[in-house]
Amino acid sequence: MGIRFMLPAISLATVALSGCATIVHGGPRTISVASTPPGAAVSIYDRSNTLVSKQTTPFVATLPIKFRYFKAQNYRLVFDMPGYQPAESKLDSTLSGWYFGNILIGGLIGLLIVDPLTGAMYDLEPEKIEQSLTAMQAEAVQAGDAR
Repeated sequence: MGIRFMLPAISLATVALSGCATIVHGGPRTISVASTPPGAAVSIYDRSNTLVSKQTTPFVATLPIKFRYFKAQNYRLVFDMPGYQPAESKLDSTLSGWYFGNILIGGLIGLLIVDPLTGAMYDLEPEKIEQSLTAMQAEAVQAGDAR
């Protein structure tokens, strides 16, 4: 009879001691990155201006969202491709709607401890980046496409 009540009690304790956003989407975020034309080298810098990744489009980046307690990470993406002007995009952090689920389910522990410590209370926006690159004028003149 004790085991019959133990499973619901453990389940309730797990929910009460966890954060909603951490349960729904804890951990790093995946961001789809593409360019037109494809094949651009992309350098990704975090909010400390540290290079965290360098890849060629198209790719999917896996980026940590947590910076510090109650502080999210932001990213700057620099696109480079021979014959094209460099371009930049930003990934900004936003507060996740799941974070407010702690009011109903996760309680104060999820609201003030779990989600802020894991960084799960934040999302990165936009969810995907599609950067158009502009050809350099000198290249267009050489190709006979300048107007």
